[in-house]
This record gives sequence, structure tokens and C-alpha cells, in this order.
Amino acid sequence: MRILGFSKKWDKLKQNTFTTFRYPRGDKDWAIGEQVQIVFKPRSKDREVLGQAEIINKEIRKIGTAFEQYLPTEEEARADGFSSIIEMNKYFSDTYGRRIFQEPIHKLTLRKSSVIKE
Repeated sequence: MRILGFSKKWDKLKQNTFTTFRYPRGDKDWAIGEQVQIVFKPRSKDREVLGQAEIINKEIRKIGTAFEQYLPTEEEARADGFSSIIEMNKYFSDTYGRRIFQEPIHKLTLRKSSVIKE
């Protein structure tokens, strides 16, 4: 089972169904039906397994593009834990740089398959 890491214990992790935005993986991309382990700080000595979830939907989004049908919405940004779409765009720009203009991002919808610790 692959790890889906989080660097912050977002409030969304308390919900039964939640979303997250992830770039495609180079080895094997995320897939609908895949079971994942939700982990807080996966590359740290403070690593904490929070639970398990199933990917129930995957949609293409594109940050830094003029194609409106693929842009994340204000509602999606807020559901993902950001205060606004502007904050989300800034986070992805600061974190991933030019990659936001070069690659699509996936909006993954997950459903808990075990209790996620708070």
C-alpha cells in the first residue's frame, strides 16, 4: 500500500470524504480504487500513520493556465484547506515553481477506509 503524505494535519482529514491535489507520480500514477495509507510527515522521524483511504475519483486540473474548465475553483481550494484560490496558487507556485505551468495536477477524492487519527 502506497503512502499519501501530508505535511499538515488539515481539518479535511477529519471528514469521511476529502480531496487533495497531487502531481502525477513518475513511477505509477494514483488510480481510482487504490488503497493508500494517510501519513503525517512521511519523511520525518515524527512520522505518524493517520489511517487508510481509498481513491474514489481523479480529475485533471491545471494551475497556471488560461483553460478555465481545468482551473481549480475557489470552492475546491477552500475544501482543500486553503483560505482562497489565490493562497492555493501561491502555495503551488512557491512549492513547485515552473512545474505548475508544465504539468496537469490531479484532484484526488478519497474516502476513509479506516479511522484517521486527529
